[in-house]
Amino acid sequence: MHISEGVLSAPVLVGGGLIAFAGTAVGLTKMDYDKVPEVGVFASAFFVASLIHVPVGPSSVHLILNGLMGLVLGWAAFPAILVGLLLQAVLFQFGGLTTLGVNTVTMGVPAVVCYAIFRKASLSKEGWIPVIASFLCGAGAVFLGAILVAVALVTTGEAFLPAAKLIVVAHIPVMVIEGIITTVCVKFLQRVKPEILEVGHAKY
Repeated sequence: MHISEGVLSAPVLVGGGLIAFAGTAVGLTKMDYDKVPEVGVFASAFFVASLIHVPVGPSSVHLILNGLMGLVLGWAAFPAILVGLLLQAVLFQFGGLTTLGVNTVTMGVPAVVCYAIFRKASLSKEGWIPVIASFLCGAGAVFLGAILVAVALVTTGEAFLPAAKLIVVAHIPVMVIEGIITTVCVKFLQRVKPEILEVGHAKY
């Protein structure tokens, strides 16, 4: 889901940078010091998971874990994703510095949106509700991210429309995988350390 440098227009890059700045500022404001270790752990998990990627046109397909990050970190997912993307750009030239803002938005906004939608249901004790909510959170975050990548490309130029469609379709398997991963991780956390989820939900 990394968009390469030299693809997007200046207005899209600037707009993405401003939104990323605002989201990161909110995330840092809402993040307590006792949440820093968790943010670091998930930033590291995001960094490693998205290193294995398959190029698709001007972007790429890879695991993101932004749905899971959203459920656990809330708004703090924004700075966590930004740090992970920055390190990938500097160390491995994935994405790039000029597209850092847009890439942060395409992965950070879905994390926060899906957190807001599915946070209560994911903590439910009623049957399959938390399982379904966790799956939809993981899958939905990837879907929304793919849509945002497509929007960024199409906004730059109609010539990117075929690539935008391809990116959305190519992420369908990733949606399923991330939904399963998020469900398994949430159920595990609910059993061994439920306060991780509860603290995030109460604070953010």
